[in-house]
Amino acid sequence: MNYKEEALEYHRRGRHGKIEVCTTKPCVTQHDLSLAYTPGVAEPCLQIHENPDEIFNFTAKGNLVAVVSNGTAVLGLGDIGPGAGKPVMEGKGVLFKRFADIDVFDLELDTRDPDEIIRTVKLLEPTFGGINLEDIKAPECFYIEEELKKQMNIPVFHDDQHGTAIISGAGLLNAVELAGKQLDEIKIVFMGAGAAGIACAKFYVTLGARLENIVMLDSKGVIYKGRKEGMNPYKEQFATETKVRTLEEAMIGADVFAGVSSANLITQEMVRSMAAHPIIFAMANPDPEITYEAAKAARSDVIMATGRSDYPNQANNVLGFPFIFRGALDVRATHINEEMKIAAAKSLAALAKEPVPYSVIKAYRSEHIEFGPEYIIPKPFDPRVLLWEASAVAKAAMDSGVARLKIDIDEYKERLEDHLGMSRRTMRVFINKAKKTPKRIVFPEGEHDTILKACEIILDEQLAHPVLIGRPHIIEKKLAKLHINLLNGIEIIHPKSSPDSERYSKDLYELRKRKGLVYSEASQLIRNYNYFAAMMVKMGDADGMVAGLTQHYTDVIRPALQIIGTRPDVHKVAGLYMMIIKNKLYFFADTTVNIEPTAEELAKIAILSANQVRRFGIEPKIAMLSFSNFGSSRHPLAEKMRQATELVKHRGLDIHIDGEMQADTAVVPGIIDEIFPFTDLAGNGGANVLIFPNLEAGNIAYKLLQRLGDAVAVGPILMGMRKPVHLLQIGANDEIDVVYMTTIAVLDAEGENDLLIAG
Repeated sequence: MNYKEEALEYHRRGRHGKIEVCTTKPCVTQHDLSLAYTPGVAEPCLQIHENPDEIFNFTAKGNLVAVVSNGTAVLGLGDIGPGAGKPVMEGKGVLFKRFADIDVFDLELDTRDPDEIIRTVKLLEPTFGGINLEDIKAPECFYIEEELKKQMNIPVFHDDQHGTAIISGAGLLNAVELAGKQLDEIKIVFMGAGAAGIACAKFYVTLGARLENIVMLDSKGVIYKGRKEGMNPYKEQFATETKVRTLEEAMIGADVFAGVSSANLITQEMVRSMAAHPIIFAMANPDPEITYEAAKAARSDVIMATGRSDYPNQANNVLGFPFIFRGALDVRATHINEEMKIAAAKSLAALAKEPVPYSVIKAYRSEHIEFGPEYIIPKPFDPRVLLWEASAVAKAAMDSGVARLKIDIDEYKERLEDHLGMSRRTMRVFINKAKKTPKRIVFPEGEHDTILKACEIILDEQLAHPVLIGRPHIIEKKLAKLHINLLNGIEIIHPKSSPDSERYSKDLYELRKRKGLVYSEASQLIRNYNYFAAMMVKMGDADGMVAGLTQHYTDVIRPALQIIGTRPDVHKVAGLYMMIIKNKLYFFADTTVNIEPTAEELAKIAILSANQVRRFGIEPKIAMLSFSNFGSSRHPLAEKMRQATELVKHRGLDIHIDGEMQADTAVVPGIIDEIFPFTDLAGNGGANVLIFPNLEAGNIAYKLLQRLGDAVAVGPILMGMRKPVHLLQIGANDEIDVVYMTTIAVLDAEGENDLLIAG
C-alpha cells in the first residue's frame, strides 16, 4: 500500500474520521438518566444562572476549545474550502487531546466574510473555553483575530501566526546563543509575509531583535519604504529604508534566514554568502526553502531548523498550541497575551538544554540527543513539554493579570501529570512520598543501560541513593556513551575488588553452612552480583534491592530468599501487581509466585497485600475471587476462597475483606450494593485488591488487561521478604519501570515496621 492509500485508509477505516464524542459520566440506569438529563440537569442550570462562573464546575466549557476555519489557507494545500479542510481540523483536535488532554469541536464555516466569521465565533462564547483559529488566509486572519480578542472574554489564538512564531522563537533563542551572537545585533531575512511570516517577525522583535535589522520579502521581492504593489498595513510595519531588492542581495552577510514561503528558494551560494555560523529556519512545508542536506553541504557551521520531522530541529506547531491552551484554560485566562507567548518560547528553549529522557530518544530511534546545533527545540513527544510549557504560560497569565484563577504553580505541575495518564499521577504521589526519606537501593545489574538511565531520573528526583554492582570501567564507559553524568551521585561496587567481599563470604558461609554450603563455595557465590547485592541488604549496607532485567525470576529470588529470607511471620512470599486502568487503581495477587495456594496461604497473601497497599497510603478493600458468589456454588475451588476469607476474618484484623465472589461483583459497586448489601464491601465503592485463586488465573488476568485493556502494570512487587527486594520484568527496556520499582523499594524500606501480623 502506498502512502496516499495508507493515509486514505487511516481516515476511512472503522468509524469514519478521527474524532468522536464520549460521555464522562455513567448512563446505564434509569437513575443515571434522571441525573444526566431531566429532572437532575436542572440543578446545575440553576446554579450557573445564579453564578455564571459555576459553568466551569458543572460543564465541559473549561476544557473545550473550538478549532475554527473557513478553509482558505489549509496547510500547504491553499484555498480548498471548509469541507475539504475538515480532516485537518479534526487532526488538530486529535493533537489537542493527545498532547494536552483538551477536548475540541471543529467548526468549519462556509463564508469568506471576515465580519461573518467574527459574529459567528463571538456568539459561541458560552460554549467554549477558548478559540483556535486555523487556516484562514492573510490578511483577513489578522483582522479576525484582533476583533475577536477585543470582543471576547476567552482566549483567542491564531495558530498559523503565533504557533510558528513561538516555536521558531524558542529555536532562535538557542541558535543565537550557540552561534555566540546577540539578538539585538543579528541581521534577519524573512521570506514570506503572510500570517506566519509577519507573526514570526513581530515575535522576534518582542524577544529582542531590532526592527531595523529585519529585511522582509514576499513573492514580489523586498518590502521597502515606498513600495506600492501588493502592500497592506501589516506588511507596511516591516517596510525598511533599503536599496536591497532581491533575496540574493538580502542574504549577503545575514545572520538569520526565516522562511515561511515555498520550496527551493535558497541556493547554496546564498547560504555561503551569509555571516559566520548562519542560522537557517527553512519552514516551508512539506518542502523547505532549501533542504537540510544542501544547506549543510554549503556551510558546515550552519544551524538549521525546518518544518519536517525527518530533519533535526523540527519547528512543529504541536509544541505550542496544546500546551499554551492548557495553561490558559487552567487559570481561566481571558486572553493569550504577549507575556504568555514569551513564557512559552522561553520554557521550550530552556527545556532543550535539559538531559533528554531515554523514552524520548527511543521514540525517535536515536542513540543520543543533547543540546547543540542539531537539537535546539524539544521533541513533540517529550512528555515534559506539557509540564514546562503549560505551567510557564499559566504563571505568565497570573503575573500579567489576565488569569481569573490564582493557583500554586508547584502543585499545578504535579496536577498536569494527570493529563499524561493515571499511571503518571499515581506514581507521582508515591514518588513524592518516597523522596521524603530516600534510601540506599542496590542494583545488581549496574552495567545495564536501562539501569543507568533510570539512575539519572532517580538522582534528579532525589528519590534514592543508587548503588550499582558492576565493573567500574564498564559503567564509566557506558555513562560516557550515553552522555549521562552520574559519577557524583552513584556508588559503584565490583564484588571481586570490594573490601567487603571477604566479610560477606564469611557471613554467607555462617548463614548457609548447615544447608550444605562450604566456605570455598561461599567465596565463589559472593562474586555473583545477585548474591553480593542480597548480602548488602542483609547486612544493612543497602536498604533494598531491585533486579531482574536480564535474569529469570528464580535467579534473582533464590539468592534473596537464601540470604535475606522472609519475615518471621511469613512462610511463603507472594507477588503483587499494581494495575492502573484508565482512572482507577487496583492491586492483583498472587500473580507471580504461588502456583496453587491453599486456603491458609491465600489468607496470608490477602494480609500481605493489605500490608503493602496500606504502605502506599491506600485503604485496602479485598475481594477473594472465584466463579461463585457467596455460596452460589459448592465446588471445592469456591470453598477454598470462602475458607480463606473466613481465616482472615477470624484473625480480627482491621481489614475490609469478603468472598468468595465473582470478578464483576468485586469491581462493580452497583452489583455488590444492590444484590449483596450484606457484604463487608457494600457501600465502599467496590474492591481495590483482588486475590486470585491460583497463579494461572492471576497471571492471565493481569497480562490480558495489560495488553488488551491498555492497563499499566507496575510490578511484580515481592511481598513477605524480611527486607525490600523487588523484581523487574525480564527484557524491560524502559527506565520508568525501574524508577517505579525503586520507588516501591524506598516506600517498603520506610514502612518496614508499620505492618499487620501475617502469620
